[in-house]
Amino acid sequence: MSVITILVRDNGPYKISVEDAPNVRIVDVNGRELQIAPGKAISLCRCGQSLTKPICDGTHKTCGFDGSWVIPEPPPAAP
Repeated sequence: MSVITILVRDNGPYKISVEDAPNVRIVDVNGRELQIAPGKAISLCRCGQSLTKPICDGTHKTCGFDGSWVIPEPPPAAP
């Protein structure tokens, strides 16, 4: 299985590239699989306000979502 990259978009959704999308399955609590359109990237909601959860519908742009996030720098090595 290849590595799938999930990009955390600044103040936006989690994005899975169109190349990685065919290797992703999204399944609800009842075991039903969400059908993803072929040839499309997947954008997953981070703000919690999307009307099409778990898929992003762009609501983060108007709801005041602040999702700035970067991986913290590791602490300096002890001397």
